Amino acid sequence: MANRERPELSERAKKIIAAASIAIFIALTLLVAWFVGRPLLKYIQEPEKFRAWVDSAGFMGRIYFLGIQILQVVVAIIPGEPIEMGAGYAFGAVEGTLLCMLGTAAGSMMVYFFVRRFGVKAVEIFFPIEKIENLRFLNTEKKRDALMFLLMFIPGTPKDLLGYFAPLTGMGPWHWLFITAVARIPSIVTSTIGGGALGVKNYVFAAAAIGVTLATSGIGVLIYRRICAKHAAQEAAKHESEGGDNG
Repeated sequence: MANRERPELSERAKKIIAAASIAIFIALTLLVAWFVGRPLLKYIQEPEKFRAWVDSAGFMGRIYFLGIQILQVVVAIIPGEPIEMGAGYAFGAVEGTLLCMLGTAAGSMMVYFFVRRFGVKAVEIFFPIEKIENLRFLNTEKKRDALMFLLMFIPGTPKDLLGYFAPLTGMGPWHWLFITAVARIPSIVTSTIGGGALGVKNYVFAAAAIGVTLATSGIGVLIYRRICAKHAAQEAAKHESEGGDNG
């Protein structure tokens, strides 16, 4: 008996399936963020209670925290620094750093494959089109991987936005996993060290670590804006030159 070929879906059907999938993803993300993430994030903001809960939960406390870290990466509007400091406070700087790196890598790969499947519409869930357009230069940048590594390495840059944009550049999953796992180490370490120092009541060192984090983040913001402005100016000059040639 001959095998029947499946009828190919029409473009309209594909768009409906894609829109429905994105809607389901958003709904599930919001439900998890509201019923699980919100209470746990509030708990992290009360260090003594959070540490007591971690001690009582044992191994499962680590699993729950990984879930929180993954959620923070996927739901881009959730700030990462308080969670990383909470990890340092509850688990110590070394274990807290490892847990944050593992959760960040897992969340980043979830985002990567989601965006690769649904394209720019998935990015627009969390970010306005203007911010996406600011990074378009990465699509044609010859040293794309090196520049992406630099932007992820510098504290203060919008790493969640970069994480959602990276799949649109055609970067392979293993390249992105390496970049997001290695380049985010400095920003994670400074936060977990500060949280760890608070955990042992070394307030002077904690204040110094937090101060370094804030200072480097401020510098990072300036560097990021300068890079984007430079490439925007180059793009504008290119369009102006092309317009003059056509005229």
